[in-house]
Amino acid sequence: MKHLSRISLIALIVCISTTFIYSEMSADQIKNAYYKSYTYEKMGNYDDAIKAIKLIYKSFPDGYTVNYRLGYLYNVNQNYSNAISHFKSAISASMYSIEPKLGLMLVQMTKGDYQAAEELGHQVLSTDYYNYYANLRLSYVLRMEKKQDLAEKVVLKMLSLYPIDIYFLLEYGLLKMNSHDYELAYMIFSDILILDPENVTANEMLLKINDYSKEFKKTK
Repeated sequence: MKHLSRISLIALIVCISTTFIYSEMSADQIKNAYYKSYTYEKMGNYDDAIKAIKLIYKSFPDGYTVNYRLGYLYNVNQNYSNAISHFKSAISASMYSIEPKLGLMLVQMTKGDYQAAEELGHQVLSTDYYNYYANLRLSYVLRMEKKQDLAEKVVLKMLSLYPIDIYFLLEYGLLKMNSHDYELAYMIFSDILILDPENVTANEMLLKINDYSKEFKKTK
């Protein structure tokens, strides 16, 4: 795998170098286009951020960086079909790269295509088993698919590495809510509030548990 990764990296560098040689854009023009794009993005002007990068895309339609950048921008601009297209192009440009797979996974999650998102998550984990974002997103996707046991395995695996990570603790608490283990859920959400006192989800879940407890007492 290391040998393949080295070959892949060399091929990517050669591809980038060759593209620069035959490009009609100078290095300064490319740098300026990216600078404009990031500036527009900071202003929340995603349309112009995309337009600035499109100038580069015309010269580098198969480039990794420009397609990844466009995938990201189209996603935050809620143009999901274009985001998917560019993330896939970035994956084609560098098949071992994790970044565009994570980006594409996020788009599929936003669209509610959890099966496609799950497949991407497993692809990333086959390369990087403890990847933080892939595991976090996969745990969410599995919970949405009602695959409770699989989701919990992912969460517990990551909590063994990040015991006080709020996002994995939230996923764990929400899984326990789904399985009606309110006692453990209460403990988890209470612990989260020690780490993050204003956490909205934890506070909401604790209120729900208290309401469930009151209703249970009424029925007794």
